[in-house]
Amino acid sequence: MNEAAKQQIDEYKKIVEKKLDEYLPVKYPQEIWESMRYSVLAGGKRLRPVLCLETCKVLSGSYEQAIPAACAIEMLHTQSLIHDDLPCMDNDDYRRGKLTNHKKFGESTAVLAGDALLSFAPQIIIQNTPKTVSEEKILKVLEEFLVSAGAEKLIAGQVVDIDSEGKQIDEKTLNFIHDNKTAALFKLSIRTGAILGNAAESQLNALTDYAQKIGLAFQIMDDILDVTSTLEELGKTPGKDEKEQKVTYISFYGLEESKKQVASLCARACDILKENDILSDVLQGVADSITERVN
Repeated sequence: MNEAAKQQIDEYKKIVEKKLDEYLPVKYPQEIWESMRYSVLAGGKRLRPVLCLETCKVLSGSYEQAIPAACAIEMLHTQSLIHDDLPCMDNDDYRRGKLTNHKKFGESTAVLAGDALLSFAPQIIIQNTPKTVSEEKILKVLEEFLVSAGAEKLIAGQVVDIDSEGKQIDEKTLNFIHDNKTAALFKLSIRTGAILGNAAESQLNALTDYAQKIGLAFQIMDDILDVTSTLEELGKTPGKDEKEQKVTYISFYGLEESKKQVASLCARACDILKENDILSDVLQGVADSITERVN
């Protein structure tokens, strides 16, 4: 990734951090707001909001109209992590190098914090998107958000993931899990930025294809890091996939073939950008950087 792309990503992250803090004040009852803030403001790559903002900027020349949606997507992502870490799900004690939400606030509050973020995030889009954006576009963004968050996408992937533990599944099922559990939020981020950036249909389709490729590559790299990283590097407990008897790309294809798939998917994602004249050092840099992930 070149220096200009790194600087732009850092700028986006600062904007997102500031706005997330602003959008989540502490109100009564304090415990639920503190629990929401604890996980949302715990750091992280902010990759999904970065993708949303950059896509909007590349297509329209500005990103300000996408800031509320980008932050809402990060809240949705955080909600999925809070619930994913619960004892009834993946049962992890650490996330981003800190105690998981249920370890800090208790299971009941963690469940409610996730629920609160899921319902609060769309309010951020409705209340804070600039009035210059048409109501029709806001409705499209909300539809994208709610479909991605629900039983057809994110939850569908999670359900099939849990149901597949300890079982022999085929490649189609494996891809269904990760296309919905992981890639869906990458596609949501990119498509939301594209809609707010006035994308043509051909651009929207190309960017969706790009997002699917990097989302899948990101998940395969997650599976690789679960095998190869330490708690300090990963920020969460490594080796859990094997312990929970999860079917991963590593268990399916092996370590070396999985690494090749990551490289191939990222290369293809960059090709999609070039073929469609979508010129973005950030989008290309994100794809390139996935192969170098350490957490």
